[in-house]
Amino acid sequence: MATPNYSYEKRQKELAKKKKKEEKLKRKAEGKPDLPDDDAADGEEGGAPAPTPTDPAA
Repeated sequence: MATPNYSYEKRQKELAKKKKKEEKLKRKAEGKPDLPDDDAADGEEGGAPAPTPTDPAA
């Protein structure tokens, strides 16, 4: 089995990060509001709110 090319993966990640940063700077230069990052809300989306716990002793 071939070994993973970590340097290639790292470079691709760096390029994606650079592209995202450039797009963000471009949006700021145009004066448009930023779109919310999807990364900030990881795990917080679920649709329905969590049910409130009930006290079985009551």
